[in-house]
Amino acid sequence: MSFREKIKNGEYVITMEVEPPKGNSVTAILNRITPLKGKIDAYNVTDMQSSVMRMSPWAMAIKLKENGFEPIMQLTCRDRNVIALQGDLLGISSFGIDNLLLLTGDSPARGDHPKAKAVFDLDSIGLIKAADSLNKGVDLVGNSIEGKPDFIIGAALNPFSKDIGKEIEKMEKKIEAGAVFFQTQPIFDVDKFGDFIRKLNIKNVTIIAGVIFVKTYRSAVYLNDKVEGINIPDRYMNILKGADNFKQVSFKMTKEIISNLKDICAGVHIMPLGLYEEVSGVLS
Repeated sequence: MSFREKIKNGEYVITMEVEPPKGNSVTAILNRITPLKGKIDAYNVTDMQSSVMRMSPWAMAIKLKENGFEPIMQLTCRDRNVIALQGDLLGISSFGIDNLLLLTGDSPARGDHPKAKAVFDLDSIGLIKAADSLNKGVDLVGNSIEGKPDFIIGAALNPFSKDIGKEIEKMEKKIEAGAVFFQTQPIFDVDKFGDFIRKLNIKNVTIIAGVIFVKTYRSAVYLNDKVEGINIPDRYMNILKGADNFKQVSFKMTKEIISNLKDICAGVHIMPLGLYEEVSGVLS
């Protein structure tokens, strides 16, 4: 069953981020994720994650599809104007790739080309509107197009935003613009996330909870203290801090989080940070 069909039928979905290479060879990445076939429903191809230059997401998405993986192409507003964004959307659809996650994107100042100029012709809501407009057979300014794509449009969600009312309002605007599924920031506090889901008065939208691999205690502290919307409960922080075998303890924690999320939302989105070989273990 395809990702689209699972979303439509309310089936539980498992997605995973795949980072395009900083180069033109995808062989190593494909070899590493091949054992995950049948375990992952769709693979998010990141778009210059953290503003670090890599292979374009549309190229990686095509390579995934050619090799039997179902891609979800991420597209950000950072690097392209409104013309190029719509052109890339039409181009990727011509290859039969219609799963999208549309994002505003990080500032280039965060990445490996800090002097690069940011574009931001659109924000994430504007990009969602553009994709939805193409679905209806017209571009963003109302010109007819030849052949319509059939995008299933996703967006990002931060359930633990400092201004949760504003986040829900933004979520509603994304739905109005055409989003039908959401992938969240990494979840550690499952109980608090469950409270958020139960309070939402939003129907017919799929929410997929983000889960990230924690590689070191230092990275756990950084996530907890510096990244808005990430709250690692004290119980987990204490376990990680005192771990003799950090890797073993960290992945046990991730597996527990995934298990506890199953009855709360429509699926999980795994951010393995390149540790693809570890994914099967947290899903078993």
